[in-house]
Amino acid sequence: MSTYILHLETATKVCSVALSLNGKLIELKEVEEDGYSHGENLNCFIEDVLKQGSINIKNLSAISVASGPGSYTGLRIGAASAKGLCYALGIPLIAIDALTCLAELAAEFHPEITLCSLIDARRMEVYNSMIDKDGIQIKEISADIIDESSYSEYEPFVYFGDGADKLQDIWSGKNCIIDTSIKSSAKGQVKLAYEKFQLQKFEDVAYWEPFYLKDFIAGVKKAKA
Repeated sequence: MSTYILHLETATKVCSVALSLNGKLIELKEVEEDGYSHGENLNCFIEDVLKQGSINIKNLSAISVASGPGSYTGLRIGAASAKGLCYALGIPLIAIDALTCLAELAAEFHPEITLCSLIDARRMEVYNSMIDKDGIQIKEISADIIDESSYSEYEPFVYFGDGADKLQDIWSGKNCIIDTSIKSSAKGQVKLAYEKFQLQKFEDVAYWEPFYLKDFIAGVKKAKA
Protein backbone atom coordinates (compact mmCIF):
# COMPACT_ATOMS: atom_id res chain seq x y z
CA MET A 1 0.00 0.00 0.00
CA SER A 2 1.31 3.44 -0.96
CA THR A 3 1.28 5.98 1.86
CA TYR A 4 1.53 9.51 0.53
CA ILE A 5 1.86 12.18 3.22
CA LEU A 6 1.89 15.93 2.61
CA HIS A 7 4.06 17.87 5.09
CA LEU A 8 3.59 21.57 5.94
CA GLU A 9 6.15 23.73 7.77
CA THR A 10 5.14 27.31 8.62
CA ALA A 11 6.53 27.81 12.14
CA THR A 12 9.31 30.21 11.07
CA LYS A 13 10.10 32.50 8.13
CA VAL A 14 10.53 29.37 6.03
CA CYS A 15 7.45 28.31 4.10
CA SER A 16 8.03 24.69 3.22
CA VAL A 17 5.95 21.89 1.70
CA ALA A 18 7.13 18.31 1.20
CA LEU A 19 5.62 15.14 -0.20
CA SER A 20 6.69 11.69 0.94
CA LEU A 21 5.94 8.12 -0.11
CA ASN A 22 6.25 5.38 2.52
CA GLY A 23 8.50 7.53 4.69
CA LYS A 24 10.81 8.73 1.89
CA LEU A 25 10.97 12.31 0.60
CA ILE A 26 9.97 12.59 -3.05
CA GLU A 27 9.23 16.31 -3.53
CA LEU A 28 10.07 19.55 -1.72
CA LYS A 29 9.40 23.23 -2.30
CA GLU A 30 10.36 25.97 0.14
CA VAL A 31 11.39 29.58 0.48
CA GLU A 32 12.68 31.75 3.34
CA GLU A 33 11.53 35.38 3.29
CA ASP A 34 11.62 38.05 5.97
CA GLY A 35 8.05 39.07 5.20
CA TYR A 36 6.46 35.76 6.27
CA SER A 37 4.88 35.01 2.87
CA HIS A 38 3.10 31.86 4.02
CA GLY A 39 -0.37 33.17 3.18
CA GLU A 40 0.64 33.84 -0.41
CA ASN A 41 2.85 30.80 -0.96
CA LEU A 42 1.51 27.82 0.96
CA ASN A 43 -1.39 26.77 -1.28
CA CYS A 44 0.70 27.36 -4.41
CA PHE A 45 3.50 25.23 -2.99
CA ILE A 46 1.02 22.44 -2.18
CA GLU A 47 -0.26 22.46 -5.76
CA ASP A 48 3.28 22.49 -7.17
CA VAL A 49 4.52 19.63 -5.00
CA LEU A 50 1.54 17.42 -5.86
CA LYS A 51 1.99 18.19 -9.54
CA GLN A 52 5.73 17.46 -9.41
CA GLY A 53 4.97 14.20 -7.60
CA SER A 54 2.39 13.27 -10.25
CA ILE A 55 -0.30 12.43 -7.71
CA ASN A 56 -3.86 13.55 -7.28
CA ILE A 57 -4.67 15.24 -3.98
CA LYS A 58 -7.25 12.49 -3.37
CA ASN A 59 -4.39 9.97 -3.17
CA LEU A 60 -2.99 11.54 -0.01
CA SER A 61 -3.05 9.30 3.07
CA ALA A 62 -2.48 12.03 5.68
CA ILE A 63 -1.33 15.59 6.29
CA SER A 64 1.44 16.45 8.75
CA VAL A 65 2.05 19.95 10.07
CA ALA A 66 4.56 21.64 12.35
CA SER A 67 2.66 22.15 15.59
CA GLY A 68 4.98 24.86 16.96
CA PRO A 69 6.35 26.66 18.77
CA GLY A 70 7.10 29.53 16.42
CA SER A 71 5.41 32.38 14.62
CA TYR A 72 1.81 32.75 15.78
CA THR A 73 0.59 33.83 12.35
CA GLY A 74 2.61 31.20 10.54
CA LEU A 75 1.32 28.42 12.78
CA ARG A 76 -2.28 29.60 12.28
CA ILE A 77 -1.87 29.50 8.52
CA GLY A 78 -0.34 26.04 8.57
CA ALA A 79 -2.98 24.70 10.95
CA ALA A 80 -5.87 26.12 8.94
CA SER A 81 -4.54 24.67 5.70
CA ALA A 82 -3.81 21.25 7.21
CA LYS A 83 -7.16 20.98 8.96
CA GLY A 84 -9.04 22.16 5.89
CA LEU A 85 -7.40 19.52 3.72
CA CYS A 86 -8.00 16.78 6.29
CA TYR A 87 -11.68 17.72 6.56
CA ALA A 88 -12.17 17.86 2.79
CA LEU A 89 -10.31 14.63 2.04
CA GLY A 90 -11.36 12.66 5.12
CA ILE A 91 -7.77 11.83 6.05
CA PRO A 92 -5.90 12.01 9.38
CA LEU A 93 -3.90 14.94 10.76
CA ILE A 94 -0.42 14.40 12.19
CA ALA A 95 1.26 17.09 14.33
CA ILE A 96 5.01 17.22 14.99
CA ASP A 97 6.71 19.92 17.00
CA ALA A 98 8.97 22.24 15.02
CA LEU A 99 12.02 21.82 17.27
CA THR A 100 12.04 18.04 16.96
CA CYS A 101 11.81 18.43 13.18
CA LEU A 102 14.89 20.67 13.30
CA ALA A 103 16.78 18.10 15.37
CA GLU A 104 15.82 15.39 12.88
CA LEU A 105 17.55 17.38 10.14
CA ALA A 106 20.60 18.09 12.30
CA ALA A 107 21.07 14.47 13.39
CA GLU A 108 21.99 13.52 9.83
CA PHE A 109 25.05 15.79 9.94
CA HIS A 110 25.87 15.68 13.67
CA PRO A 111 25.18 12.12 14.88
CA GLU A 112 27.64 12.11 17.81
CA ILE A 113 26.80 15.28 19.72
CA THR A 114 23.89 16.82 21.65
CA LEU A 115 21.50 18.75 19.41
CA CYS A 116 20.30 22.21 20.47
CA SER A 117 17.29 23.31 18.38
CA LEU A 118 16.57 27.04 18.45
CA ILE A 119 13.66 29.01 17.01
CA ASP A 120 13.73 32.78 17.30
CA ALA A 121 11.26 34.24 19.80
CA ARG A 122 12.46 37.87 19.36
CA ARG A 123 15.06 39.87 21.25
CA MET A 124 17.29 37.47 23.24
CA GLU A 125 14.57 34.86 23.70
CA VAL A 126 14.37 31.54 21.90
CA TYR A 127 12.26 28.42 21.81
CA ASN A 128 14.50 25.47 22.61
CA SER A 129 14.77 21.76 23.15
CA MET A 130 17.78 19.51 23.64
CA ILE A 131 18.19 16.00 22.23
CA ASP A 132 21.20 13.82 23.00
CA LYS A 133 23.15 11.73 20.50
CA ASP A 134 20.91 8.74 21.23
CA GLY A 135 17.81 10.67 20.16
CA ILE A 136 16.52 11.14 23.70
CA GLN A 137 15.04 14.50 24.67
CA ILE A 138 17.03 15.72 27.67
CA LYS A 139 15.42 19.15 27.95
CA GLU A 140 11.76 19.78 27.30
CA ILE A 141 10.58 22.53 24.99
CA SER A 142 10.64 25.94 26.63
CA ALA A 143 10.91 29.64 25.88
CA ASP A 144 14.19 30.91 27.35
CA ILE A 145 15.97 34.24 27.66
CA ILE A 146 19.55 33.54 26.63
CA ASP A 147 22.82 34.68 28.21
CA GLU A 148 26.46 33.52 28.17
CA SER A 149 25.85 30.63 30.55
CA SER A 150 22.62 29.27 29.07
CA TYR A 151 22.56 25.47 28.60
CA SER A 152 26.09 25.06 29.98
CA GLU A 153 25.07 21.78 31.58
CA TYR A 154 24.49 20.30 28.10
CA GLU A 155 27.90 21.16 26.60
CA PRO A 156 29.32 20.20 24.20
CA PHE A 157 26.50 20.69 21.70
CA VAL A 158 25.74 21.93 18.20
CA TYR A 159 23.12 24.64 17.85
CA PHE A 160 21.06 25.56 14.80
CA GLY A 161 17.78 27.01 13.57
CA ASP A 162 16.73 30.61 12.99
CA GLY A 163 17.36 31.46 16.65
CA ALA A 164 21.04 30.50 16.43
CA ASP A 165 22.61 33.38 14.51
CA LYS A 166 22.08 35.99 17.20
CA LEU A 167 23.90 33.85 19.78
CA GLN A 168 27.25 33.48 18.02
CA ASP A 169 28.91 36.39 19.81
CA ILE A 170 27.68 35.77 23.36
CA TRP A 171 28.37 32.03 23.02
CA SER A 172 31.87 32.47 21.58
CA GLY A 173 33.44 31.14 24.78
CA LYS A 174 31.19 28.09 25.13
CA ASN A 175 32.02 24.52 24.22
CA CYS A 176 29.57 24.46 21.34
CA ILE A 177 29.44 24.96 17.57
CA ILE A 178 26.91 26.57 15.28
CA ASP A 179 25.56 25.10 12.04
CA THR A 180 23.88 27.89 10.09
CA SER A 181 22.97 25.54 7.23
CA ILE A 182 20.21 23.84 9.23
CA LYS A 183 16.90 25.67 8.90
CA SER A 184 13.29 24.67 9.43
CA SER A 185 12.02 22.47 6.60
CA ALA A 186 9.06 20.20 5.96
CA LYS A 187 11.51 17.44 5.08
CA GLY A 188 12.28 17.17 8.80
CA GLN A 189 8.77 15.78 9.29
CA VAL A 190 9.01 12.94 6.78
CA LYS A 191 10.36 10.10 8.92
CA LEU A 192 8.56 11.18 12.10
CA ALA A 193 5.20 11.58 10.36
CA TYR A 194 5.42 8.16 8.74
CA GLU A 195 6.20 6.58 12.12
CA LYS A 196 3.16 8.30 13.64
CA PHE A 197 1.02 7.21 10.68
CA GLN A 198 1.98 3.58 11.19
CA LEU A 199 1.15 3.85 14.90
CA GLN A 200 -2.06 5.76 14.09
CA LYS A 201 -1.07 8.64 16.35
CA PHE A 202 -3.45 11.18 14.88
CA GLU A 203 -4.90 14.49 16.10
CA ASP A 204 -8.57 15.33 16.51
CA VAL A 205 -9.07 17.56 13.49
CA ALA A 206 -11.98 19.39 15.09
CA TYR A 207 -10.20 20.37 18.30
CA TRP A 208 -6.47 20.38 17.58
CA GLU A 209 -4.67 23.72 17.94
CA PRO A 210 -1.00 24.62 17.41
CA PHE A 211 1.45 24.66 20.31
CA TYR A 212 2.08 28.39 20.67
CA LEU A 213 3.94 28.17 24.02
CA LYS A 214 3.64 31.94 24.45
CA ASP A 215 0.56 34.16 24.30
CA PHE A 216 0.15 36.16 21.11
CA ILE A 217 1.03 39.85 21.48
CA ALA A 218 -0.10 42.02 18.62
CA GLY A 219 2.31 44.66 17.38
CA VAL A 220 1.32 48.30 17.21
CA LYS A 221 1.67 49.92 13.82
CA LYS A 222 3.72 53.07 13.68
CA ALA A 223 1.85 56.22 12.80
CA LYS A 224 2.60 57.63 9.36
CA ALA A 225 4.78 60.71 9.37
